[in-house]
Parts: sequence; C-alpha cells; structure tokens
Amino acid sequence: MLSMPTLWVVFVLNFMALSLIWIHVMRSYRNFDAARFWMAAAALAALGACIGMLRLFMPPLAPLMTSAILLIFSTSLASMGVERFYNRPASWRLNLAVTALSFLAISYFVVVHPSTAMRIVVYSIAQSIPVALTLLQVFSRENRANHPGARLAGYVAGLFIVINLARAVMALFGIGGEASMVDFNQFQAGLVLVLVFLSMAWNFGFLLMAIDRLRGEVANLALFDELTGVANRRLLLQRLPEACVVAKRTGEPFVLLAIDLDGFKAINDRHGHVVGDECLRLFSRTVQSQLRPDDLLARSGGDEFCAVLPATTLREGAMIARHIVEACRSKLSQERGVPFRLAASVGVAQWTPQVGLQPDRLIAAADQALYVAKNEGKDRYAVYQPPAPQTVEVELRRTA
Repeated sequence: MLSMPTLWVVFVLNFMALSLIWIHVMRSYRNFDAARFWMAAAALAALGACIGMLRLFMPPLAPLMTSAILLIFSTSLASMGVERFYNRPASWRLNLAVTALSFLAISYFVVVHPSTAMRIVVYSIAQSIPVALTLLQVFSRENRANHPGARLAGYVAGLFIVINLARAVMALFGIGGEASMVDFNQFQAGLVLVLVFLSMAWNFGFLLMAIDRLRGEVANLALFDELTGVANRRLLLQRLPEACVVAKRTGEPFVLLAIDLDGFKAINDRHGHVVGDECLRLFSRTVQSQLRPDDLLARSGGDEFCAVLPATTLREGAMIARHIVEACRSKLSQERGVPFRLAASVGVAQWTPQVGLQPDRLIAAADQALYVAKNEGKDRYAVYQPPAPQTVEVELRRTA
C-alpha cells in the first residue's frame, strides 16, 4: 500500500541528491547559468517536501500551504532554467504571478472554503503552466532538432502535464474516493508516485541537456580557433576535400585564398603578445567582414589564414582578395596606447580538374600566389596562374 510519508521521503532524498549534482555542475562550469536555476529548483523541491511531511505531526494548514507554494515555485525555477539554457531571459514576472495566484487560490480552498479536491486542481494547474512553457522552448522551430537530452525533457514534460491534469480531474469528480489533508486515496497516491518519477526523469533530461551543451563546446574548441573565433586548421582540412568532391561532381569551381598578416612579427616582438593577440582578432574580423555567409575563414597557424570560397570563379575570388587588402589598409587601431595598422597579402587559387580530389595541390597553388604577393612588396594580392602545358615535338625518323 502506498503511503504519503513514504512518497515524501523518496521525493526528498531524490531531490537532495539532484541538488548536490547541480551544485557540482554549477561550481565546475560557472558560466553555465541554467545550472543555478536547476540547482535552486531541486533544493527548493526537497525543502518543500520536507515541510509537507510536517503535516503528519502538527496542524496541517501551514505546512500544507507552504509546501505547495515551494513546489510550485520550484517547478517555475526549473522552467526558467530551460529559458536560460537557450540564452533567453528568465520570465520572473510570469512565474512569480503564477506562484502568487496559486497561493491565494490554495489559501482560499484551505482556509475559507476547505476543499481538498479544489486544492489539488489548483496545484496541478499551477505546476503545469511553467512545465508547458518548457515545451514551447524545447520544441520550438530553432530548438526541436537539438540534442536528445532536450527531447527527453520535452517528452517528460508532456507526460507530466497529462498526469497532473488527470489527477485534477480525478480529484474533482471524486474518482478513487475522498482525499484528506493528511493522506491521499490510493489513486491519488499512485499518481503522485508517477509525478515523482517524472520529476526525476525531467531533471535527468536537464542533466543530459547540460552534457550535450558541454560536449558541443568541446567539439567547437576542437574545430575553432580560441583566440579569433574562426575555424582552425583541422576544420579547414575537413572542408577542403568536401569542396573538391562537390567541385568534381558538379564541375563548378571554387577558390582558395591564402591570407597573411603583414608585419605581425614586428608588432608582436615590439609591443608584446597582448597587442599581438588584439591585432589578430581585429585582422580576422576585418577579413570576415569581406566574406560571404557561405565562405569559410580559417586560421591555419600563427598569422596565416585561409578562406574557402564555394561556387566562385577566379575573377570573383580576385575581387574578394582586393576587397580584403583594401579593408585592411583602412584599419588603424590602438591597443593599450599602441597604434597599429593592418596590412595583408593574399594568394588566390582556383580549383581545376587537374587538382581533382587532392586539396594539397590547391593549397600549394594558393601559397605560391601568396609568395608572389610577398615578393612584390606585400600589402597586395596575386593570382595563381598555372603553367602552360609544354609541347614536346618528337621527330620520327625512319631508318631503313
């Protein structure tokens, strides 16, 4: 037989464990704002359940009302954690309004017009509102194809709402018998047990969401340059073979730019790494501003960058290279009182059928054009011109 004390003990222990887990996540990843909300939600749920157990040992009015409000607000905090997970502002006003109205309604059905059934109805609806808000976040158009943890949290949230509404209907029509302030009938106790399980599963969904987010950040660190935020050499070497495959299949060429920041070593040696780092960041932003949305800019090492320009002719690539050079010339910046001006040399090379599926040849061609631009005085661009095919005349002589 299910009893409310047993259910509350299970609830308290589970949510105390969850709050400890979230404390560890919060301290380990200080910029992960959602963990603060989810930790507070778990701790508040455990506290609310503890207070709810006091109705077995004292007049039930005060612990009953306090427990209900704390559990409702705990659900609201969990919902706001989902909002922060998706970098949206937490809806404090809405959730505080739901909590305040719930307190007034529960107080009315406890003090003025005592009705356990109506109290359960108010409590179930109040808990379902913030949970429903998480569904809008998780299954929104931009997030619905997101991580499996978010989908799990969304599915559990949907079940949570269904069970809460079923519990409200059963209480309203007296299905399963009467429920008192101290104990529930077996149907209500069974539904509460299911809700406790779903609450745990919901929080496990949040944990999976956190793991998915952190895994994504690690993947980004492996493929993007930490200093400038553009792609790194690893991602460049992944994309180039793909671009070669597409070009060979469609016959549509693309262009590779080899870009070098002129005079970077002198800036770095003379003014230090802080100024040098800011110079690299400004340079990458300047180059990126001249590229199109589908173009890929990558830092291949030091002050060397590459840009992959899909579906681009050699003439179009040369025009973009000229824009990059001119944009850098116009940039005069200052870091820690040290003025510096940007200058860039760019090598332009176009994929050809001779390159085929060997991107190393295209990289070598772009580097050769860059070498020409450097030798001609820097602060300019050069276009790789493949050598003309040599004609070898062979004279055949017949000998008797």
